Amino acid sequence: MLPRGRSSDPQNQERFEKGLLRARQFADQPRGWLVLKGPSGCGKTHLAAAIANHRIREGHQAFFQVVPDLLDHLRATFSPHSDVTYDELFETVKTARLLVLDDLGSQSSTSWAEEKLFQILNHRFNAELPTVVTVNNLARLDERLAARLQDPAIAEELELEVVQAPLFQEIGGLSMEFISEKTFENFDARGMNADEKGRDSLNAALRAARLFAESPEHWLVFLGVHGCGKTHLAAAITNYQVRAGRPVFFAVVPDLLDHLRSTFGPESRTTYDRVFEAVKTSPLLVLDDLGTESSTPWAQEKLYQILNYRYNSRLPTVITVAGFLERIEGRLSSRLMDPRLSNVIPIFAPDYRSQSIPPEEDRPQSTRRPRRGGR
Repeated sequence: MLPRGRSSDPQNQERFEKGLLRARQFADQPRGWLVLKGPSGCGKTHLAAAIANHRIREGHQAFFQVVPDLLDHLRATFSPHSDVTYDELFETVKTARLLVLDDLGSQSSTSWAEEKLFQILNHRFNAELPTVVTVNNLARLDERLAARLQDPAIAEELELEVVQAPLFQEIGGLSMEFISEKTFENFDARGMNADEKGRDSLNAALRAARLFAESPEHWLVFLGVHGCGKTHLAAAITNYQVRAGRPVFFAVVPDLLDHLRSTFGPESRTTYDRVFEAVKTSPLLVLDDLGTESSTPWAQEKLYQILNYRYNSRLPTVITVAGFLERIEGRLSSRLMDPRLSNVIPIFAPDYRSQSIPPEEDRPQSTRRPRRGGR
């Protein structure tokens, strides 16, 4: 094994070198839990197997299992032709002097599988039995499992490699060329045939967008009719962040949902989990045109999972909504309207391409008084 790993990034090389040193120490004296994290191919399994091999060469017991295979073996014990009983195998895994669980998180996420894994890890947690676990991303695990693996009283996390996200990712066809043309300087706060209320709202939205771009915090939600300037401001925030060297994921909501559906196709070049995780955990996410998607139970559930994760994690998010928040599904709108997290900015100006002011009933409404200038 290369002592500094395969990555060309000096920081990742240092991470791997530290991980290799710690793995050798653990192999000599296994105490507590060692959690090896990182993307596929970074060397997690090699280090975990090396620890097990070292213990066996020293005359000690080590039990190495790839998690999906372990669950398959447990299921197979229910067969009348099985050479080992379920209780025998389960007890062996639970009580092994050293257990290595490889590729945790790659198993099928069924209630039965999550329960078996929790029983194994919870027993070893309470008994303080030496355990090595390799995992790509702790955020994808069942909360109970993640809590055990992140408990500093017993577990030590070692990240062997960090994959830097591209500065700009998009779903919806808005290229970086388009984004780069949208700036705060060329945003027309006068609107097209906007009345005084409309112009005031455009100026308030511009101020809020500038402040958010300078220091992204919490959520910024723009309400308004199509063409009132919401997307321009969202793109200007994106442009500002990318120029500052900070990553942004810009997704047009209907296109995002179509893209997620397409990942289930046999010809898809990427997995659903990879796309969903990238959107959900992006340092800054821009969701454009929320409310224009097909309102199916599946679509609402995916949007809820994304927004609820970011809501609980307090991740900076910009959302543009076409029209009223009242038209948004209840679980989503309650998060968008939470004043502890979300700054809702209604824009009362008409479409820049139109020649008339929209009637009052077609203008965006807010359930609370907007904070001018944002947080």
